[in-house]
Amino acid sequence: MSRKIRLIIMALLLAVFCAAGGVILYTQYKYEKEDKVYEQAAEEFTHRVENTGATGTSGTTGEAGMAGPDIPLKVDFEKLRETNSDVVGWIYCQDTAINYPILQGSDNDYYLRRNLNQEHQTAGSIFMESTNHPGFADSNTIIYGHHMKNGSMFACLDEWADQAFYETHPVMWLLTPEQDYQILLFAGYTTPATSDTYITFDGPCQELEEYLDRCLKQSDFQADFDILGETALDPDGRYVVLSTCAYNFKDARYVLHGKLVPVEK
Repeated sequence: MSRKIRLIIMALLLAVFCAAGGVILYTQYKYEKEDKVYEQAAEEFTHRVENTGATGTSGTTGEAGMAGPDIPLKVDFEKLRETNSDVVGWIYCQDTAINYPILQGSDNDYYLRRNLNQEHQTAGSIFMESTNHPGFADSNTIIYGHHMKNGSMFACLDEWADQAFYETHPVMWLLTPEQDYQILLFAGYTTPATSDTYITFDGPCQELEEYLDRCLKQSDFQADFDILGETALDPDGRYVVLSTCAYNFKDARYVLHGKLVPVEK
């Protein structure tokens, strides 16, 4: 091989290397820019509440409406809704990336690739199923979020497949303009996007009880019923389904189920 050909090959390889590096740097820049939107939202519209021994699980009673757990965040929903009136809540989980507003559009496509400011964004938003009633009034409400490669949005949901991770993160928080809730997690598993996990129920019914039982049986982790309470899966309760993409098979999803327990502000 002549020296000229070797130089050409080396130049081509260098060009490919530089192009690949450029793509990686651009992707990293884009992720950082997108993350900044929600970091700024958290700084502007929320503030941490310093409570004695507040860990996100302390004081959990498992009984709706009973005082005990310390709310870790306060959200200025009035100001937040001036930015976007589609905001319906805020979801938070201590020691994870989950610290986001929840939006609800007229369909499930709008916030798939739009952020809080309604600008186009690859990561989109955390958003509520468009057919669910406002105020988390249904027996089960579905909340979607992308599984981003940089760990943002709902990328960490599949970490609950590990029992040890669940045991240190058995609770999330759902804060809304009307009511604050603990989300007591009781099931997590991989499922097809077309599975009956995505059925919604307006109110209590026998089918909901059977649905909750199926969810519990296929969970990757064993729920702590000392936290959940003896009546955790009663059909009169209200529940959320947190959903993100998974890569176990085509159109796979990882979902977490939780019971909503109202907490006094």
